[in-house]
Amino acid sequence: MELLCRLTQLGNRPVLHASGEVDLATLPYFHDHLSRSVALVGEGTLYVDLDGVIALDDTGLGMLLGAAGRCREQGGDLMVVCTNARLLARLAITGLDRAITVVPRVSASPV
Repeated sequence: MELLCRLTQLGNRPVLHASGEVDLATLPYFHDHLSRSVALVGEGTLYVDLDGVIALDDTGLGMLLGAAGRCREQGGDLMVVCTNARLLARLAITGLDRAITVVPRVSASPV
């Protein structure tokens, strides 16, 4: 399976939607979209919607952490949007949910 990413706006909030597999084969594509989205957001908050992701490897988790760090360096933030129970468990087991805020939907996020 491949990975598809698209950046949209929900109100005034930028959301990077990802669907498919984030693995060794798709990492360059994911990295490119994530990096461009972080650069566009500046001091705002980037929401990364993972509800369409069916697999997320350790390198993908690392990319999310790196992107969150770059957002914070710019005065912004990164939040992960996820309702998939299996993926939420993976985020908890790895501790990513302690480093990055995970919300069930963009509207549930702090403004």
